[in-house]
Amino acid sequence: MPEPFLEQSSAMLTTHPLDDDHLREECGVFGVYGHVESAALAALGLHALQHRGQEAAGIVTYDGEQFHAHRGMGHVGENFSSKEVIGRLKGHSAIGHVRYATTGEVAMRNVQPLFADFEFGGLAICHNGNLTNSYHLRRKLVGRGSLFQSTSDTEVIVHLIATSRKGSVEERMVDALRQVEGAYSLVALSQDGVIGVRDPLGVRPLVLGRLGDAWILASESCALDIIGAEFVRDVEAGELVTINALGVRSSRPFERMKQRFCVFEYIYFARPDSVVDGISVYEARKRIGAELARESGMPADIVIPVPDSGVPAALGYAQESGLPFELGIIRNHYVGRTFIEPTDQIRHLGVKLKHNANRVKIEGKRVVLVDDSIVRGTTSTKIVEMVRQAGAREVHMRISSPPTSHSCFYGIATPEREKLLASHMDVEEMARFIGADSLAFISIDGLYRAMGHMGRDPAAPRFCDACFTGDYPIALTDHDAGKVSTQLSLLAETA
Repeated sequence: MPEPFLEQSSAMLTTHPLDDDHLREECGVFGVYGHVESAALAALGLHALQHRGQEAAGIVTYDGEQFHAHRGMGHVGENFSSKEVIGRLKGHSAIGHVRYATTGEVAMRNVQPLFADFEFGGLAICHNGNLTNSYHLRRKLVGRGSLFQSTSDTEVIVHLIATSRKGSVEERMVDALRQVEGAYSLVALSQDGVIGVRDPLGVRPLVLGRLGDAWILASESCALDIIGAEFVRDVEAGELVTINALGVRSSRPFERMKQRFCVFEYIYFARPDSVVDGISVYEARKRIGAELARESGMPADIVIPVPDSGVPAALGYAQESGLPFELGIIRNHYVGRTFIEPTDQIRHLGVKLKHNANRVKIEGKRVVLVDDSIVRGTTSTKIVEMVRQAGAREVHMRISSPPTSHSCFYGIATPEREKLLASHMDVEEMARFIGADSLAFISIDGLYRAMGHMGRDPAAPRFCDACFTGDYPIALTDHDAGKVSTQLSLLAETA
């Protein structure tokens, strides 16, 4: 096999200091088979999935003879906007990835898709999710002579595929995935085609689409919309889809289990214009807001969303409560993770770098603020203070998720549990901490009702809701042993 062409870019990236009080998007994956402009389609698809990861992006293509790759730190547009880059990514098939680190440090060696030459040829692989026994498996693999080049848990899958005794690429992949624990939606590119697979519980999303004779895999349906592809269906929990010259072949190689899709995809992570598991994310968020109003409505003059993620829930809240909805907070969309590191004086201005109160709509009003979550509480404190300074008579905070009291280990980068405000404060204490006149969260049963269920069945919950309940549906082997995969790395690398 010829060596893959690999180009790397190193755009400077600075995480914005005011972004540390939100649950992090996980990652986004995209794949296309059977299109002459596969790289361009992958770049467009990743643009639509940019909300799922802003630290790094990568694309690998295959032209029938050789693999081509480009990976870089930063946004998709910073890495794939030039004709020269896209022109070098030749081939009729491609996979791409946008990353927010959940396992492994922020460094070029962890940027996906990962690529390796195997006995059967080349294979590129990208992963949305997180493995909960990667440290355990990595120790075994290193003991058998595997040489790791990254600190990403995804590379564990690569080495398990390499050491498998099975025959085909699909068989090796299944053999590898039967050894891992955790949440994953994978897209892989081999010389034979593109493969997509979801974990048996279906924690992370993956959809199948079609564009003419080409087939598409993506984390969300919004990535199909941007390229004009037709949504075909969700890839099912535990399903492996192989796409090649013979078409699409589906198999169910894992034990069937009751699905536990991540409910936070509906609350925050997925784009509002996506349809997930047959449910409009936008409509789901409005229903959550309406249920929140039924559970914790109170006399007020106006409903204001904390933009942008709080907007659909605030609309639902306003419609259910009969209160007027107004954009009382205006977001500056040009401040993001690539913003220059501010001085201490500028840092003190806090949330005003990203949000500003619309005084004319707030002054003298009793305000209901609607947001999707409270993590550490620092941003909520600044938002409440800002609204008060704009002249609000009262500020009542309403949250469209239950209290986030537990860390996620399935692909969402959350702080350690002791840093989660809800892990050590009750709701009244949290209200005092953020300075609100009142604070209420949607109940876990209310969340389930908004999603079309009677409530949460403790014996058989429909969703993964561990960040609210502590009910982890997949074993936490590494965490229980006090280990993380990055402990194996001896190399310090600066992104």
